[in-house]
Amino acid sequence: MSSSAHGTTPHYYVPQPSRHPAFAAFGLFFVIFGAANWINGVDWGKYSVLFGMLWLFWVLFQWFRDAARESEGGVYGRKIDLSFRWSMSWFIFSEVMFFGAFFTALWWMRAHSVPALGGVDNALLWPDFKAAWPTSGPGVTASPGGIIEPFQTMGPFWLPTINTALLLTSGVTLTIAHHLLREGKRAQTILWMWITVILGATFVGVQGYEYFHAYTDLNLKLSSGAYGSTFFMLTGFHGFHVIVGMLMLLFITLRLMSGHFSAERHFGFEGAAWYWHFVDVVWLFLYTLVYWM
Repeated sequence: MSSSAHGTTPHYYVPQPSRHPAFAAFGLFFVIFGAANWINGVDWGKYSVLFGMLWLFWVLFQWFRDAARESEGGVYGRKIDLSFRWSMSWFIFSEVMFFGAFFTALWWMRAHSVPALGGVDNALLWPDFKAAWPTSGPGVTASPGGIIEPFQTMGPFWLPTINTALLLTSGVTLTIAHHLLREGKRAQTILWMWITVILGATFVGVQGYEYFHAYTDLNLKLSSGAYGSTFFMLTGFHGFHVIVGMLMLLFITLRLMSGHFSAERHFGFEGAAWYWHFVDVVWLFLYTLVYWM
């Protein structure tokens, strides 16, 4: 049921048939197909990935634009708002499970895999192997054959600690912006949102420099044994989520500047804020388990 001629908000809103899901699937096909060939040494695979990503971003831009227009047009009622909240909640839950799998892999390697390699069962095969974490140094790389280059581990000072301060501060500025929006103070909300976006972008820049430092000064790479693989998988995926969250907050800020959202109706803002706070919490676990322990 769509909105009536008098402009009343419907209880349910049934959108018109859309091309966006099919077009998005078309782009994802080229991403997966290209990635599968790229990692197997086919040179044109990277161009397929690039085409698929650009196509997907174009589709998502149109899709989100249509959703924003529908929202601002008043066709979304209470039930639709509730469905958005449940959808975002389940999406964040799936992200919790995603990172939970990687944190579990880190724990399994540290508590089971590496100690098992240094156990009695493997003593005859690798008599000089030392089952210690982090897996760096001679005989402590989980590679007694010497196929892993020596590397140094990444400590908490100072880049990771600076990034922790940046993310925690961004969570505070975002909360301030939320309270200001609920009070109807749009100009101040926009100011604090821009501060939040800048803090998020700075985090990404600092992490990029951290990766450069790891590669050039510490010789720490994705191929640096169990430590290197878990370090880059956890921090890399989290960094990707920070980029996604930063873009969400950026687009919310631009929508605020265009007059979107009100003190009473602003779930688009709230959904992005939920996601950003989730990213903050994941980083606290990551900062403690990866950099300190």
